[in-house]
Amino acid sequence: MGLFSFIKNAGAKIFGLGKTDKEDTKGAATTEVDKEAAASRKLEETIRDLNLDVEGLIVHIDDDKATVSGLAKDQATREKTILVVGNSEGIATVDDQMTVEHKEPEAQFHTVVSGDTLGKIAKKFYGNAMKYPVIFEANKPMLEHPDKIYPGQVLRIPALD
Repeated sequence: MGLFSFIKNAGAKIFGLGKTDKEDTKGAATTEVDKEAAASRKLEETIRDLNLDVEGLIVHIDDDKATVSGLAKDQATREKTILVVGNSEGIATVDDQMTVEHKEPEAQFHTVVSGDTLGKIAKKFYGNAMKYPVIFEANKPMLEHPDKIYPGQVLRIPALD
C-alpha cells in the first residue's frame, strides 16, 4: 500500500513515550535504539492483543517512522494494523510492507478534525449520517465507543456494499 502520514503527537500513548529522564532510568530503555526496539515490541504485542491476524508481523521503528511487514489475513486487517501503528504517539509515517492473503478493495482513510463525529464523517462519505455504525465497526477493536474519537486520529472508511 505504501507510505501513510499521521499526526506525530496526536496518537495514543501505547508505548509510554513522554516519560521523564528520571522515569527512563528506572529499568526502562535508556538509549534511543532501546526505546525504539521496546516501542516496536509493544506495538507488535498490541496488534496481537487486538486479535489482528498478521503472520510474521514485524514492526520496526526508526525515529518517527514505522515500517510494518508480515502477511495480513485480509485487507481490513492490513488497514487496521497500519492504523494501530500510525495512531500511536510519536509515529508520523507508516511504511506498509505487508502482503494480504485474501485481496479486497482498499478503504479510504479520514483524519479526524475538531468537531468531527462519526455521524458527520458518515454524512461526508456516504451521504447519510445514520451510516456511522459502518465506520465504527470498520475501526473496531481500536474504537471502543462511537463518541470516543479525537482530532488527528485516522479512521478507516470502507466502501458500502
